[in-house]
Amino acid sequence: MAAPMLRCFSRCWWSGTPGLSGVLALGLRKAHSGAQGLLAAQKARGLFKDFFPERGTKLELPQLFDRSAAGYSPQTIYCGFDPTGDSLHVGHLLALLSLFHFQRAGHNVIALVGGATARLGDPSGRTKEREALDAERVGANARALRLGLEALAANHQQLFTDGRTWGSFTVLDNSAWYQKQHLVDFLAAVGGHFRMGTLLSRLSVQTRLQSPEGMSLAEFFYQVLQAYDFYYLFQRYGCRVQLGGSDQLGNIVSGYEFIHKLTGEDVFGITVPLITNTTGAKLGKSAGNAVWLNRDKTSPFELYQFFVRLQDDSVERYLKLFTFLPLPEIDHIMQLHVKEPEKRSAQKRLAAEVTKLVHGREGLDSAKRYRMITEGGVSINHRQVTNPECVLVVGQHILKNGLSLLKIGKRNFYIIKWLQL
Repeated sequence: MAAPMLRCFSRCWWSGTPGLSGVLALGLRKAHSGAQGLLAAQKARGLFKDFFPERGTKLELPQLFDRSAAGYSPQTIYCGFDPTGDSLHVGHLLALLSLFHFQRAGHNVIALVGGATARLGDPSGRTKEREALDAERVGANARALRLGLEALAANHQQLFTDGRTWGSFTVLDNSAWYQKQHLVDFLAAVGGHFRMGTLLSRLSVQTRLQSPEGMSLAEFFYQVLQAYDFYYLFQRYGCRVQLGGSDQLGNIVSGYEFIHKLTGEDVFGITVPLITNTTGAKLGKSAGNAVWLNRDKTSPFELYQFFVRLQDDSVERYLKLFTFLPLPEIDHIMQLHVKEPEKRSAQKRLAAEVTKLVHGREGLDSAKRYRMITEGGVSINHRQVTNPECVLVVGQHILKNGLSLLKIGKRNFYIIKWLQL
């Protein structure tokens, strides 16, 4: 399909390598609804790590988002999510929040489920090859991720409105266009535009080639498919910006080079920082420390508790990264927190905002009811219970006569008659 008509920008290349500080210095001086305000505001929250290509992001990338520019139109930004599991996890939230911030600024965003690319496995940031997944399992995972993304988008739309006109949120699956491709035809049409030396130079490839296990052809080809995804979305949806974790920069660069070679147009990449635990391990399924966003795998209470247990030295950063709260309000929350850190008020606000986004208002309410148990506010048959997983035990909390005496707080008493045991 031919590319839609796109506004062209004059190339303002200059000698030297201007750092990202140039973007931010300009942006912070013009922190309004224009492009610099949008990019600088998200950088100030810690959402953005790198822009690519660096030499083009001082003027050209901001121009894309500048509402005051002549001929301005909303932009399209995408981020990919490979269905290697049947649920999103906390490690995915940062990229999603970044998409939501663009959507809130009036731009159109695409969450791309990698129903095809998951079959190959992304080698970025990995020391060994992923476990191979068959087509049926990947398909089931892709459907589950799609539902999860749509649910998050719906919660965002319903519970976090701010009075502005937002852009659209679209979920796509790249298996939709790869299913129509024949291998030899695809290689003949696409493969000739990639140079082996360039592909081999990527850090993710070099790291794997030097490892004892090496690298499979399937993994090596992953960056070609991700580059083609960017090209397809550029052609079909006018998408000029790809968002991804900082470990995705090599794949983003491949997409930029492919599109520029075929069309002569410039596209851009924005990376977000990887979120790690206290030991420095990336939060995710592969590291074995995933906190899932599917309530059947991690309950709303467990998700809530994950953020409530956050250390004091991380809570301000997480409030900026994982919530839509304005920065002045976050400053106020932290001022109150410093006065009485034992109350963990900042962590509780963070936990409430994230749980509401992920599980809706009902999920947040249920998490707070579980929290009352952990804080010692519930007694059953005159015995205080503090573990939500160990309540309503027959013979202990449910007496032989089928009754339970429940006390919530200091003044609320209930006699419960159990009809079925």
